[in-house]
Order: sequence, then structure tokens, then C-alpha cells
Amino acid sequence: MINTIIFDFGDVFLNLNKETSIDEFKKLGLDGPNEDLVTQNDLFEKGKITELQFIESFQKYIPNAGIEEIRKAWNSLIGDFPLYRLEFLQLLSTKYRLFLLTNTDSIHINHFEHNVGMSFYTDFYRCFEKIYYSYEMGMRKPEPEIFINIIKKHDLSPKRTLFVDDRKKNTDIAEELGLYVWNLQVGKEDVVDLFSKKEFPL
Repeated sequence: MINTIIFDFGDVFLNLNKETSIDEFKKLGLDGPNEDLVTQNDLFEKGKITELQFIESFQKYIPNAGIEEIRKAWNSLIGDFPLYRLEFLQLLSTKYRLFLLTNTDSIHINHFEHNVGMSFYTDFYRCFEKIYYSYEMGMRKPEPEIFINIIKKHDLSPKRTLFVDDRKKNTDIAEELGLYVWNLQVGKEDVVDLFSKKEFPL
């Protein structure tokens, strides 16, 4: 039986507005992401470059956009966090060891905390034994090392651990490492449907 669940954050608990973010950058003159910006995002999510360096990477392509305009467009990705998901998580936390593992950056986390307020994010964080942000770890999913690090640090048994993520490349790696996985289909499934899944022994 599973005794531990590792959750992703975006599009699992926190809704993401991916199209909105793309549209906001288009208003600033950026015609979609490119290979350079994807690389800079990866570096930022690993904490390898600063917030200012990340924002300046956009200014190469939209030189007339200010720092605050870019930050606002970047944060337009962050959507709402339905209360029913937090209540579900609070119930889970009484039965399982819970961890949060997310590829994210300092701009988005600061914006999330500001949006929901201290009481909400404190209740959310309290559900987890440990929260892992990629920018603090210096690594990101789907690198196998990020999973191995958590498994070893908390003495987890992969055969008793479930990993929930909306990106298949992430769940594929976790599955290769022996974890149970749920590749959550955004828009078709909700994290609160967990107990209706028959693929793993909860």
C-alpha cells in the first residue's frame, strides 16, 4: 500500500493560465517563446540566474518593455487555487506522508503567496512534510537526480510512493525509478479524483 505521495504544484493544485501569459507577452511584442528563452527559463528554475538576469533575457526580444511589464506578463500564468483542493489535501495529510515537488521560480512563488495570502499558503504548506522548489534545489524535473535526492533524504520506498504530475515526461522518469505515478490530464481530471483511480493501491 502507498504511504507517501509526491505532488506537482502547477495544474495539479494551482491552475495555470498558459494562453493568457502568451497573449500578455504578445502585447509586449514577443511572438511566443523561443529556444533562448526556454533555456533561460530552465536556468532560472534551477536558480542558476537571478530574477533580473531572467527578465533581461526577455528585453533582448522586447527592448521597449519595462521590468514590471515583463514581470506582470510572466505572472499572468498564475491562476486560482480552488479551496476544495486545499481541503482535500488537508484530509490526505492525516493519512499519508506528503511532499511537494515543483519546477518553479522565485517570481512565481512570491506572486502565488501574495495572491492567496498568508493564511491560505500557510495552511497549504502545512500539509507537506517538505516542500521542494526546483530553484532552491539547483535541479528540475525530469532529471532523475531530483527524485533520487528526495527518496534518499526521506528514506522513501519507491514501491510505496505515488508521484502526481501533469507532464508525462516527469511521470515517465518517476515510473522508471519504481514509483507509482498518475499523469493527471488537465481539464479532464482533478487531483480530488485521486481515490477513483484504480492503477495504484491507496
